[in-house]
Amino acid sequence: MQPEQAPSRSLPLAGATNFRDLGGYTGHDGRPVKWRRIFRSDHLAGLTAQDQALLAQLGVARAVDFRGKAESAAYAYALPGVAYHPLAIEPTVVQRALELQRTGHRITAQDAVGLMQETYRGFVHDNAPRFTELFSLLLASDTPTVFHCTAGKDRTGFAAALILLALGVPRDVVMHDYLLTNSLYQRPAGMASHAPEEVLAVLWRVQQEFLDAALHGVDHDYGGVQAYLQDVLGVDAAAQKHLAGLYLQPLPR
Repeated sequence: MQPEQAPSRSLPLAGATNFRDLGGYTGHDGRPVKWRRIFRSDHLAGLTAQDQALLAQLGVARAVDFRGKAESAAYAYALPGVAYHPLAIEPTVVQRALELQRTGHRITAQDAVGLMQETYRGFVHDNAPRFTELFSLLLASDTPTVFHCTAGKDRTGFAAALILLALGVPRDVVMHDYLLTNSLYQRPAGMASHAPEEVLAVLWRVQQEFLDAALHGVDHDYGGVQAYLQDVLGVDAAAQKHLAGLYLQPLPR
């Protein structure tokens, strides 16, 4: 017998380039993450009728939107049969870059990396309530869910890392999933900016140093992922066991 082929991780949507499945990675006790339950994406305002039909076919019935208020207002969407959950995390990188520019400083790629690392440290410290809400939704039922921000790389990337780590996926695999954005996400045309291209190349992509900055904050300030999940996000051992029951394949009998 031929081994069963795994579903495709990246889904071919016309209106989103970074829509992908978190399934298939090996978690606790060697149990793989179930396919077609948890999806991560860039924003969904550009989905075509065909894209929406594919989401319906996949059973996607919850969308979690991490975009800030102005972002979600500028590119609003409503998908038939999909419950919308706004968990706003306001973007700070552009604001900080503009503040630097106002002081007469010419922003370099190195500055941009520093700004991104600062942003990721902010996710850990300042935005924990949003990630608590995300886990509450995931724990309520295993209804197929997509979570996203604008590009589906930073706020979404940290959220995906937390989910996979909570399910026991090793860090190197989590980092691999995080970096897939660089081969999938297409920067929208017409996103002109006064910043040099070398800076934009940092801001519109992901680097290991970004997620590492967040995970270092988790380790250094909270004593590791387990302590952060339990003490900060309220995802204790019982909740993690329930999460595994919902989103990991059962052990073979």
